[in-house]
Amino acid sequence: MKILYAAMSVVPAALSLMPAPTMAASAACETLSKMTLPGATIDKAQSMAAGDFTLPPSGPGGNAQTFKNLPGFCRVAATLKPSSDSDIKVEVWLPSAGWNGKFQAVGNGGWAGSISYGAMVEALRSGYATASTDTGHVGANGRFVPGHPEKLIDFGYRSEHEMTVKAKAIIAAYYGNGPERSYWNGCSTGGRQGLMEATRFPNDFDGIVAGDPANPRARLNSWQLSIQQAIHNDKASYIPSSKYAAIHKAAVTACDALDGVKDGVIENPKACHFDPQVLVCTGADSDACLTAPQVGMARKILSPAKYSNGTDFWPGFEPGSELGWAVHAGPEPSDTGLDHFKYVVFKDPNWDWRTLNPDTDVARAEKADGGTVDVTKTDLSAFTQHNGKLIFYHGWTDPQVAPQATVDYYEKVQATTQRASESVRLFMVPGMNHCRGGEGPNVFDMVTALDQWVTASKAPEQVVASHSTAGKVDRTRPLCPYPQIAQYKGMGSVDEASNFVCKAP
Repeated sequence: MKILYAAMSVVPAALSLMPAPTMAASAACETLSKMTLPGATIDKAQSMAAGDFTLPPSGPGGNAQTFKNLPGFCRVAATLKPSSDSDIKVEVWLPSAGWNGKFQAVGNGGWAGSISYGAMVEALRSGYATASTDTGHVGANGRFVPGHPEKLIDFGYRSEHEMTVKAKAIIAAYYGNGPERSYWNGCSTGGRQGLMEATRFPNDFDGIVAGDPANPRARLNSWQLSIQQAIHNDKASYIPSSKYAAIHKAAVTACDALDGVKDGVIENPKACHFDPQVLVCTGADSDACLTAPQVGMARKILSPAKYSNGTDFWPGFEPGSELGWAVHAGPEPSDTGLDHFKYVVFKDPNWDWRTLNPDTDVARAEKADGGTVDVTKTDLSAFTQHNGKLIFYHGWTDPQVAPQATVDYYEKVQATTQRASESVRLFMVPGMNHCRGGEGPNVFDMVTALDQWVTASKAPEQVVASHSTAGKVDRTRPLCPYPQIAQYKGMGSVDEASNFVCKAP
């Protein structure tokens, strides 16, 4: 569908003949501004000294971003125009010294609309050449879609691929050789982008980390809006956020100890059979109890969304996620899902979400997308056959994307993809919210685990995660390949990962 340009064909002769180690970094960086790339313009090539790096405000009312103590790097900014209506901004950062020989592309969140500088910083600090894109539009919303089908394609998949091709060419020009390994690292929309790369462009990357993938949007957004509909259909069922803490406490009390350890985190929500009925008010209504209609709503939030015939079309929240219910069970629907139906599905900015009918509109949304944004293909054989490795992860208390959806997709991949058992792994993260945060250990390094898998054939048997309070690590715990869970050995601190082992539940 798109032309894949060979990196060497776009490396200027003067650069390709000059050994990278003998070039002054600043001179090499400035020379990149003269590169000729098909369908692209180099807007800036600037050598950045080691130290603090500050980005000006991105728009009116915005704040400057300052990143502390960065290594020196070459900053390349480019505009890509694979179609007549494309305007894709990308940045490629190249370590001036200490490059590990590898490339890490980083993903976006929500509707994107800006470059993921924070993720680029982390990749740069780890020695990677790195790149990010705004996906072809400005602003974290879907208002760019009407009248611009090419821009929707750029957002859906083209911008990431075009960025990857151009970034590899720029890396080859700067260092004299391309990256030895190339990785994708993204969460939420970035997780979906990783799956899109694996299915549409299986040769772009040697390894992919896909966290909490917000996919497929047709069903995800239908589920989100159906929760809102249920709330507004019966005002008495609305659960104010002041009651979330009581529901959460009851869920944790019911299920915390199922893994043999009382630590305030539900290790395996699928083994938890929490019924909000235990909180029904026996006296006056208060934040410590639920009215009968609110009990019904809590049950609905924790249950799969269904068509009128009773068939499920999307999983529900998991026990333990209650503190984040305001994201989709608050007073109004989130703009992320609403914009998708307004601008992609119905093409009407005035569309009323209260009219959503899952029986007809889920299929309508799938047809309107047609695979532009949603990833429904589960056969990743083209990716795994060239020894590509894929790591999924998902927080069990994610209040934005139902964790079970990733489990379901992973299981379908295992059933349909050649070499899946040796090439694809899923790590569920107890007590982690959407991509980060939460009461459980939620800081971990999946990229290093991926790199060891790709370069040393060392499949990750566990990944250690940490939790911090006030900047101090107070708990570590192993994350286990699904369906295994971390089980306490029976001795030692329950806050130390070494005292746990990964086993089948």
